[in-house]
Amino acid sequence: MTIRSSRVSREGYLAEYGAQQGNSWPLHALRFTGFLLVTALSLGGAHAGAPSLADRVIEHKLANGLTVLMVERHQTPVVSINITFAVGGINEQVGQTGIAHFYEHMAFKGTRTVGTKDYEKEQPILDELALVGTELDHRQRELAIKSGGGTADEQAAVASLQKRFTELQAQASHYVVGNELALLYQRHGGVGFNASTGKDLTRYTISLPANRLPLWAAVEADRMAHPVFREFYKERGVVMEERRLRNDDSPSGLLFETFTSAAFRAHGYGVPTIGWESDILSLTPAETETFFKTYYGPNRATIALVGDFNAKDVIALIEQTFGKIPAAPPSSARMPMEPEQRGERRVEVEFDAEPSLVIGYHKPALGHPDDDVFEVIDAVLSDGRTSRFQQKLVREKRLAASVGSDANHPGVRAPNLFILTATPLAPHTTAELEAAMYEELERLKREPVSPKELERVINNLDADMVRALRSNSGLASQLAMYQALAGDWRYVLTLRDKVAAVTAADVQRVAARYFTKSNRTVGLLVKKSQGKAVAQGGEVAP
Repeated sequence: MTIRSSRVSREGYLAEYGAQQGNSWPLHALRFTGFLLVTALSLGGAHAGAPSLADRVIEHKLANGLTVLMVERHQTPVVSINITFAVGGINEQVGQTGIAHFYEHMAFKGTRTVGTKDYEKEQPILDELALVGTELDHRQRELAIKSGGGTADEQAAVASLQKRFTELQAQASHYVVGNELALLYQRHGGVGFNASTGKDLTRYTISLPANRLPLWAAVEADRMAHPVFREFYKERGVVMEERRLRNDDSPSGLLFETFTSAAFRAHGYGVPTIGWESDILSLTPAETETFFKTYYGPNRATIALVGDFNAKDVIALIEQTFGKIPAAPPSSARMPMEPEQRGERRVEVEFDAEPSLVIGYHKPALGHPDDDVFEVIDAVLSDGRTSRFQQKLVREKRLAASVGSDANHPGVRAPNLFILTATPLAPHTTAELEAAMYEELERLKREPVSPKELERVINNLDADMVRALRSNSGLASQLAMYQALAGDWRYVLTLRDKVAAVTAADVQRVAARYFTKSNRTVGLLVKKSQGKAVAQGGEVAP
């Protein structure tokens, strides 16, 4: 979860995850923050002798379970706000994949007061549209599986439903004020208005002038309590187009979707955040509303504010607005545990694109002692121009055009994957590059990592985090993220020391335990015309 310019980019190689990556906050992007958060606070206006982070973060919990974290920074009259829900793709049920990401889209459609010209007149149209649209979806699916496309009466019934559906869509559109939420913030100086959904979290961000905090509180409390799912079917089509662009028609997207699905047989991490096509097309307004009411309550939310405000005034403001929202009910849903992998899994994706590969090893979740060791391994292998992959595979052997690693794919709340990614440099093949990457992993087992490498890991992370946390938005992101992921933002205070305590022996032990053939999944992107030739490229090193 570190920021490193050389590592796998969620906006680049990992863009296949749609909402989770290309539409999103980098889940692993801010990590080593104990000492560094204190440093960043001093950069934000504190000075020698100033209170530590633990003293400067003001925490308040509402009766409905909402957690509020605040850090006052009075250098500029601006406030950055991050609302993070401990809800994501892993909370979805079978047959409803992609519903968390889809709800994020719907959350921008407004409320009973925003995004509509007249909600009293709009509501009955939306209610009927939901009923007709759901029935139309059901009838169309039935016809699709019948030979001959169904009877004449069945086809006529579908045509009648389609006609009424089109009429209702047109009627509903007369009441829509498009993009009113974003335009409202824009008129009042708001910037960075965005959202993202991943496997673990859903997040909403905004920065705005400090004197607009009352507007923000009114708008966001309304959005948390009373979202209206207007333009539902139109947005469902938008999400489908997003899926086609980032997954179906993207070579890297399709590779990662196929690879991750092969790596996870039971756990929800194996399902793409954007969802499967058939599930997206089957989502209904009723299902989406139920998912919202079940999971997106204030008791699963953290609001982090950093900037120019008085904490007592903010607490009173949030109590008056968000405090009225009832907590969501306890969830009885359980996520299955991923069984131990007992043999290498290999998948191929044929695409008219240059070959590439991704290799993944199962590893523990956030909070496990070995997770910190993987962060060090990640940095040693691919952090910067002096990393082992860059030195050996790119510069010395000239096997790779690009190579990287990621210590937390595709999430951190549950056991996940340590992944390696690479694109061969012609005329070299993926088989040659795969063998060379395994050799680097074997080297981690045989030879202790040098003190110089360990020192460089910490120095680089220190520098990256100081830069990252200069901004109010970066600090707000950190506080909200760890409150949601670890249950306590103070988790960040111990992270750097844990990583700094990782020894060369720890690296050897973890490499030997997890980097085994039986624990790995390999995904290969091969050209259609060359699929068989590449598949017969020979054995690679264990």
